[in-house]
Amino acid sequence: MRLLGLICVFIQFLGPSHQQFPRQCATREVLASKECCPVWEGDGSACGARSGRGVCQDVVISEEPNGPQYPFEDLDDREKWPLVFYNRTCRCLQNYMGYNCGDCSFGYFGPNCAERRESVRREVFQLSTVEKQKLISYLNLAKNTISQDYVIATGTYSEMNNGTDPLFSNATVYDIFVWMHYYVSRHAILGGANNIWREVDFGHWAPAFLPWHRVFLLRWEHEIRKLTGDFTFTIPYWDWRDAQDCEVCTDDLVGGRSPLNPNLISPSSVFSSWKVICSRAPEYSLRGVLCDGREEGPILRNPGNHDRNLVERLPTSAEVEFTLSLSQYDTGPMDITANMSFRNTLEGFGDPRTGLGNSRKLGMHAAMHVFLNGSMTSVQGSANDPIFILHHAFVDSIYEQWLRRHQPEKSHYPTSNAPIGHNSEYYMAPFLPLYKNGDYFLTSKEMGYEYSYLQDPGQRFVDNVASYLEEARELWPWLLGAAVLGALCAGAVVMGLITVLKSIRRRRRRCQNSEKQPLIISTDTEGSSSSYRTMRP
Repeated sequence: MRLLGLICVFIQFLGPSHQQFPRQCATREVLASKECCPVWEGDGSACGARSGRGVCQDVVISEEPNGPQYPFEDLDDREKWPLVFYNRTCRCLQNYMGYNCGDCSFGYFGPNCAERRESVRREVFQLSTVEKQKLISYLNLAKNTISQDYVIATGTYSEMNNGTDPLFSNATVYDIFVWMHYYVSRHAILGGANNIWREVDFGHWAPAFLPWHRVFLLRWEHEIRKLTGDFTFTIPYWDWRDAQDCEVCTDDLVGGRSPLNPNLISPSSVFSSWKVICSRAPEYSLRGVLCDGREEGPILRNPGNHDRNLVERLPTSAEVEFTLSLSQYDTGPMDITANMSFRNTLEGFGDPRTGLGNSRKLGMHAAMHVFLNGSMTSVQGSANDPIFILHHAFVDSIYEQWLRRHQPEKSHYPTSNAPIGHNSEYYMAPFLPLYKNGDYFLTSKEMGYEYSYLQDPGQRFVDNVASYLEEARELWPWLLGAAVLGALCAGAVVMGLITVLKSIRRRRRRCQNSEKQPLIISTDTEGSSSSYRTMRP
């Protein structure tokens, strides 16, 4: 724990993070102009135009029809994202990315974003003790650091009087992502108390579920690197196939069960002090309001004590393999009723043994959320629990396996008639900078990352060696101390051998002078043995 504290203290001095609604674009003037093209501080120009990083241009929205699941138009701020708020944003060029083109695209590094590097996400139990402590420290830093560059919307555009009265609030780096997951999955507010539409979700229940969460994880990983200055950091995953319980629910990872209350996290874990936000969907719906980012109590979790009629157990290896065998990405209406749909089965609404949609019992991804029996059971508030990251990283790895096995053309992702928010050319709400769903229907290698268990054996061996070397580098002070101590011991051994050799020579001389003198063990030899004992560490 001392090392964990030192890491926390050290990284508090590093720079701020960058995330969702740009603070520079949350003003009355920018909302009135609808132009979100912030200046890149590197050259003092909008979108870094002087340095060739990007240009400020009109947002072009696809006019392809959506599916019938959402029968309204121009009522929800997420429709045709981001046009309700902005119709001009930065379009970054080459390998640049970000709301002002000040970042590097996924997989690129360096001051000019010219260094291509592939990161490897590893199973959480492959992490060393130091790496686990670093993960917890980084999470906690993100939870307790107010974003200097981004804010969250606490009211609809209509409630902002069409931008003349901005309603935004500060949030921590971690809570920005909690809010984003809430915002993409919240009910549509149609105006007035309890006047909502529940059958809509811009990031779930339809084709964009996997691309949206892929970008969510990439952004989260990207922002943690920038917050901490550790550009080697990668998200770990939890391989939950055939697990009988919550194996990661230990105090050296995401927190064990509290002995005082089975619904709470152990007080020995830093996560027991975390407060959740955006976790009361029924209350927001009843009042017809958005989550305002206020703290709403501790993380809740009681794994295994869930509704067995809804989820029998955690997914098995056989169920994962069946899901991977489904050759069609999505089918039919492309919602929770889709049959023989890889996306719907992996999301958990298709039966992982038959592939039939609208399953009476939930499986795969959804089964884990229910099994954890607490904050994770709320779609809108589930990202409050740090298990969310480990869980979705493994879900993303299954998506990655499917992409490599079936190698679909980009045209296999629906361009039209998917539920609103899910067509290929739809921009993902509420991301700024902008990302299209169809652009993330491709292998992770194109985005600069890999999963350790999907690597070929030779590359896996190389990366394991590199991991061991990295762990040795982290432990170098202790290794240096051991080396010094070893050198002292080695010196004592050498001195002892010299003493023994001198003793033997003396005995030989005595033997040559008197044949009656027997060969005996000298006191010098006995003395050298004592020296060895006194030099033991």
